[in-house]
Amino acid sequence: MIPLQNIRNIGISAHIDSGKTTLTERILFYTGRIHKIEEVRGGGAGATMDFMELEQEKGITITSAATTCMWHDLQINLIDTPGHVDFTIEVERALRVLDGGVMVLCAVAGVQSQSITVDRQMKRYRVPRIAFINKMDRLGANPFRVVQALREKLGLNPFLLQHPIGSEDTFTGVIDLIEMNAHYFEGEKGEEHRIVPIPDYLQSEAQEARDQLLDRISIFSEPMMELLIDGKEVPKELIWDTIRQGTLNHQLTPVLIGSAYKNKGVQNLLDAIALYLPSPMDREVVQAFDVKTNETVEVYADPDTSLVAMAFKLTDEDTGQLTYTRIYSGTLKKGDTVYNTRTGKRLRIGRFVRMHANHRQEISEAPAGNIVALIGIDCNSGDTFCSEGVNLSLEGMFVPEPVVTLAVTPKHQDDMDRISKAIHRFTREDPTFRVKVDPESKQTLISGMGELHLEIYIERMKREYNAEVYVGAPAVAYRETISQPATFDYTLKKQTGGSGDFAHVIGRIEPCDEPFVFENRVVGGAIPKQFISACEKGCHDGTQSGLLIGYPVTGVKVILTGGDYHNVDSSDLAFRSAAKQGFLQGFRKAAPIILEPIMLVEVETPNEYVGRVQGDLSSRRGMLLGSQTMEGYSVIRAEVPLKEMFGYAKDLRSFTAGQASFSMEFASYRQVPPVQQTQLVGGGVR
Repeated sequence: MIPLQNIRNIGISAHIDSGKTTLTERILFYTGRIHKIEEVRGGGAGATMDFMELEQEKGITITSAATTCMWHDLQINLIDTPGHVDFTIEVERALRVLDGGVMVLCAVAGVQSQSITVDRQMKRYRVPRIAFINKMDRLGANPFRVVQALREKLGLNPFLLQHPIGSEDTFTGVIDLIEMNAHYFEGEKGEEHRIVPIPDYLQSEAQEARDQLLDRISIFSEPMMELLIDGKEVPKELIWDTIRQGTLNHQLTPVLIGSAYKNKGVQNLLDAIALYLPSPMDREVVQAFDVKTNETVEVYADPDTSLVAMAFKLTDEDTGQLTYTRIYSGTLKKGDTVYNTRTGKRLRIGRFVRMHANHRQEISEAPAGNIVALIGIDCNSGDTFCSEGVNLSLEGMFVPEPVVTLAVTPKHQDDMDRISKAIHRFTREDPTFRVKVDPESKQTLISGMGELHLEIYIERMKREYNAEVYVGAPAVAYRETISQPATFDYTLKKQTGGSGDFAHVIGRIEPCDEPFVFENRVVGGAIPKQFISACEKGCHDGTQSGLLIGYPVTGVKVILTGGDYHNVDSSDLAFRSAAKQGFLQGFRKAAPIILEPIMLVEVETPNEYVGRVQGDLSSRRGMLLGSQTMEGYSVIRAEVPLKEMFGYAKDLRSFTAGQASFSMEFASYRQVPPVQQTQLVGGGVR
């Protein structure tokens, strides 16, 4: 049994094409988990963690994959996550259950748009991280510029623990500024890790970098500061411990450098994971709440206490549902019966496995701190499993709202059942994949995080379910909201012989920053307490479809102030219906407006096309945020309405001779300009 302090649950996250999967492949190779390195775009079997056929074809990671490997006496449970923003939910749910993270950055491009998203996600779940500056062998590599960007763009406190030996095509190794020695990586695959004295020509440079590093680190350690003031040597153990504590407390970020593709610096990263990232015992205490008392309870990583575990990812396999689960406390054993606090049902755990990409290793028990996959149980992503008699529920994960919608129609009658099965599976696996039927056209509408996201699912329908579909043009997932407060006063009164329906609600709605807020200010029993929750549900029902173009309503606060009831004719159903109509009455009077998704767009282009790219973005109603010029190319950042970005990839390739690339991610919802709103609404408020 591996001691808890020797376990590291980590995720590797970054902007697309920063080398995450390549780095993971090297980690698996150097830890002995695999014996042959495959490249992401090598034309061979494909990287170990990109096991889906589509991932190997497109050369990108689509779904997060888990594996376990050993580095000396350390067990590393590792999740490789996608870099493309369309699959951000995979990063979101991985970081929700991990203890630490490795943030990979390109030594040339530095902090990119998705790096900012990953940083925000890591901060949301308070995940300590190491930064790894990859691709040091590329033309234009500059680790010092990347460290500066980490400080300025992400607000981190980065500490570069290594000094490069050469750069670009002369990058041959790194200098460890703590132990003050040089590290070279030789052999066919960099497996011969050679540690030697620092070359004479780099001695003064390395010493200066070390002095600056220790001076900055000493802020976090009084003993270190005293030793430096007295001119004494600082023990390396004290430096390691100070960096570790600063990392765990989110006060600093250790930064390492290397080139995964050229097999350099990966072993040092593994050592840093052991030294600086938390074990399950070191992470911040996990908070849960008791579903019966609503009290907050702290969950500790103790294998000898009651079981508390969380299902964070589901996939459908031939053997049934595979449920990826993080065990926070207690020990899970084969044959155990666990309690799902969301459903109130008991589940018998027949089989569970440790995953290595798409391969499985059956195990009979797993103590706290481990990540396993349960086979053939029925649950949802985010469910909490407990021992009998324990009623704890862990906080779920943040799920971003989809921004793109497509209409799909079966090509043949036979395809309908297969499409239905595919959609049922995809919606269970991916919370950002949504489906609804248009009440007017009866078309099936699928919504997701971007064009690529939906394109992948349509391709999977075809390959995995042999279901052919016609696909409509992409549509924007608009939202509706209000621009001013308004009151409502609605009475529902129906008499059909015998008991009828009666409910009277009075209140007001006003704009707010939250998606939906309900506040009860009814006094004197004007509406009995047992009907208040029905009023809240009715108002929430009203947000499902706005009156302008039928999209969901967001950013509204409802304040219920009064009303009336009837001893016989009032019911939950009557008050729910009256509250919905009251909400819509107020919404109609509150100057409703349409919101559209705005995307943060980052274009990397040769300098000769900068003017053309900026002009094109402006013509798409884009707001230019600035640009960064590097050697031979520029990075342009802008905020552009999603509606204007459909087909952009093709246009960009056309006017830059295929030399520019771009990435985009959701930024915020913003009001549609009046001209566009008039065009969208057409006939006015319904």
